[in-house]
Amino acid sequence: MPETAPTLREIEPIERETIRRVTFRLMPLLMLGYFCAYLDRSNVGMAATTMVKYLGFSNTVFGFGAGLFFLGYFLGEIPSNLILNRVGARRWIARILITWGIIAALSGFVWSEPSFYVNRVLLGLAEAGFYPGVLLYMTWWFPSYYRTRMMGIFQSASVISLFVGPPIGGLLLRLQGWGGLEGWQWLFIIEGLPPIIMGVVTWALLTDRPKDAAWLRPQQRTWLQERLDSEQAQREAVRKYSLGQAFRNPKLWLLTLAYVGQNGSAYGLVFFLPLIVKGLGVSTDWIGLVSALPYLCAFVAMIYWGYHSDLHGERIWHVAGAALVAAAGLAVCVLVGAGHPVVTMIALCVAMMGQQSLIPTFWSLPSAMLTGVAAAGGLAMINAVGNLGGWLGPSVFGLVKDATGSADIGLLCLAVGPLVTAIAVVLAGHDPRLERMMARSRRT
Repeated sequence: MPETAPTLREIEPIERETIRRVTFRLMPLLMLGYFCAYLDRSNVGMAATTMVKYLGFSNTVFGFGAGLFFLGYFLGEIPSNLILNRVGARRWIARILITWGIIAALSGFVWSEPSFYVNRVLLGLAEAGFYPGVLLYMTWWFPSYYRTRMMGIFQSASVISLFVGPPIGGLLLRLQGWGGLEGWQWLFIIEGLPPIIMGVVTWALLTDRPKDAAWLRPQQRTWLQERLDSEQAQREAVRKYSLGQAFRNPKLWLLTLAYVGQNGSAYGLVFFLPLIVKGLGVSTDWIGLVSALPYLCAFVAMIYWGYHSDLHGERIWHVAGAALVAAAGLAVCVLVGAGHPVVTMIALCVAMMGQQSLIPTFWSLPSAMLTGVAAAGGLAMINAVGNLGGWLGPSVFGLVKDATGSADIGLLCLAVGPLVTAIAVVLAGHDPRLERMMARSRRT
């Protein structure tokens, strides 16, 4: 049975006030950092509309190189999160932001296929650990009842970035010739500055643990820490995983497979959406704005879906349902074809709504079963291996598009990813003992 969610009458004033204060203090910082992350990930797609021709890249070269980001990400993810668990989030997340901002700006000076490949691997290494680090950090601050909606709010920063980023990228491409540089070079250079700025802000304002929060009243710090400690004790009463046990757990690998499918599809669209839109006959001046529409729809959907999952205390079918919606949207794109651009764009919007809505609910599954070092390593493992799908998806799409000259079959390949996600999550299943314990915790 689904977990029983407390009604508003059951939430005491100290709980409501504490969660509100924590949310308004921490979430803007985390969201701004993630906004920068996705601005950095999506700008390569906008840059491709002129960079590919300028550097003489094929779709295969661009898709492979864009996806190499995730090789660096894979190599650095687990070590980065284990270091964050040891030294604290404030210093380590600030380091991540500053390092990747510098390398992102240097993307504007690639000159060949090898330099593009090396830059993308280094960028992945630099950014590795930010996303799973935030996932781990949120388990230090938010009780499980609030975690999925907070993940939805946090994840919405990526959608805002993908909505705002393409139009901004389109404007930056118009800086063609300034200072002797191409427009795509200015795009990389200018969009490398925000993460550097946010690194400094994070160092100054982020707080590592509730016990360090001078901005909470003593009774609020006590309530929050006791609630978090109680939930951790209940999880560990069901099963306490060591780091090695977490890595050997079949359920965790099923969730990893689910995340591979999600990322393969999602990043195939992120990197190639501007080129897909261009193929629908949209002029260069309007590509950025039209490419932003699916992300606007996804922003609304993911906030609602995260809240709905928390309200009903159900995770598995919320993830699987959203994944099936994503697969259906991509399949409709193939059936309709480029000859019907309006219907194709509607289908792309539906697909993006499904893809983005499943992510916040998905991360509630591993974070509900892991604690301590196992949580740091396990969350990083899922994200690291899962993000290899972000390499696979764009690479396959680029190969198929070069071979066929059409985006249709490439989109059909991307539709397989969410189907894999839905099947793997359902196979991973629930832990009834943990659900019963967490339901009792949320009613107290």
